[in-house]
Amino acid sequence: MKKLKSSILALLSCCSILHGQGIEKPHLAGELFNNKAREQEFMDWGLGMFVHWSFDSQLGSVISHHMSYASEKHIDRVINELPKTFNPRQYDPNEWMELAKLAGVKYMVFTTKHHSGFCMWDTKTTDFNIMNTPYKKDTVKMFVDACRAHDIKVGFYFSPEDWIFNHTQDMVARGGKLKQGHKDKLTKYNYTQLDELFGGAYGDIDVAFFDGGEKEVLAQYVHKISPKTIVTRGEIVTPEQKLPAEPIPGPWETCFTLGTQWHYKPTNEDYKTGSRLINMLIETRAKGGNLLINMGPHPNGQIPIEQEERFRELALWMFVNDESIHNVRACSYAGAKKGAYYTQSQDGKYIYAHLVGLVDDKAGANNNNWGRFVRKENILLEGIEVNENTKVTVLGQDDQLDRYSERNQGTLKISCEPSEDGAVLSVARAQRLYNNRRWPNAVVVRLENAKFKR
Repeated sequence: MKKLKSSILALLSCCSILHGQGIEKPHLAGELFNNKAREQEFMDWGLGMFVHWSFDSQLGSVISHHMSYASEKHIDRVINELPKTFNPRQYDPNEWMELAKLAGVKYMVFTTKHHSGFCMWDTKTTDFNIMNTPYKKDTVKMFVDACRAHDIKVGFYFSPEDWIFNHTQDMVARGGKLKQGHKDKLTKYNYTQLDELFGGAYGDIDVAFFDGGEKEVLAQYVHKISPKTIVTRGEIVTPEQKLPAEPIPGPWETCFTLGTQWHYKPTNEDYKTGSRLINMLIETRAKGGNLLINMGPHPNGQIPIEQEERFRELALWMFVNDESIHNVRACSYAGAKKGAYYTQSQDGKYIYAHLVGLVDDKAGANNNNWGRFVRKENILLEGIEVNENTKVTVLGQDDQLDRYSERNQGTLKISCEPSEDGAVLSVARAQRLYNNRRWPNAVVVRLENAKFKR
């Protein structure tokens, strides 16, 4: 503990010198500093994976927050005992990337430092880091290398709060009164850590996510030292564990847990179904945002099987329907939960109707020599205007009727007729994605030469 305090105090002295050489606290002018071209690129990605992982995953507790209002004994054990047993021998971020790539993930955001103050990289700012565990490897560098090997954009989560730093200043880890000048000391400390992460040692970092504390101040600092980085939380709208009622203009991002907790939770967990995850992604994209869905690895570094199962269900859906999620924009009307949600290609050529109500629920199923099809009639696509040149296609499905027998032509035939409130669609899902031919997830219909009514 004394060694930890002395290393941080020495760093503060170094930070004061740097501060005097022109690295001043940026002035907040209330402006957005993300590069606009990069923001448009960010909006193309659509789907990201969040990774909450730290040394206290060993306990299966809420990440960092078990330190809130904790006793001195608890804090002391967190500092002096837990790092000694953190040894993620099975950590292979390439395995994370393989699953993420399959699921259509375009960027990944890794918790470099959560509120506890434990650093997952080879930092020179504190002994409270991954190099002082039995593992003794820079997990951040390994993560970055794996992202680049699999063409996944690199994102860093960073907490401006630092409860161990508070503790070394003889303050309550969380929930205590701040001492005079403490905020400035912590800001300088964070600046030095951001220099390590965003200053070039790991190459260009695509995304920064700041959580808590003076996130806007640190966002401005990252813009100074890493202009190509897109700052999400700290600059753009980032709702957590919820979706907005209406579309939000410009880039925005929502983050969700797969279960009830960000960290690995070995017991008493309640995971979302794959269908719910898919529908969340659809609704997010229809409202113009990106979905950042969390994965909480085992203490040994592996993905829990329950989480892997959800991502693989998403992977199957994305394998069929990813063109309706990536490189798209919101339409003038997002859609509705009981019918269809809409996205459109950037050039406006295609409208994608995500039929969240067209699922295999026994009713309306037809049995024939091809097996079990699901057909639904009279689906209202609200606000859409179609004409005799409108072409309708079910993504992933061969809809060239002249290739099939007359019997199957009647089953597979798609019709889309104009109506006063929009367009009326009749469509069949015939693609066999499961062995029993039942598919509980949304079907996506692509409309060409269609538009929204003004």
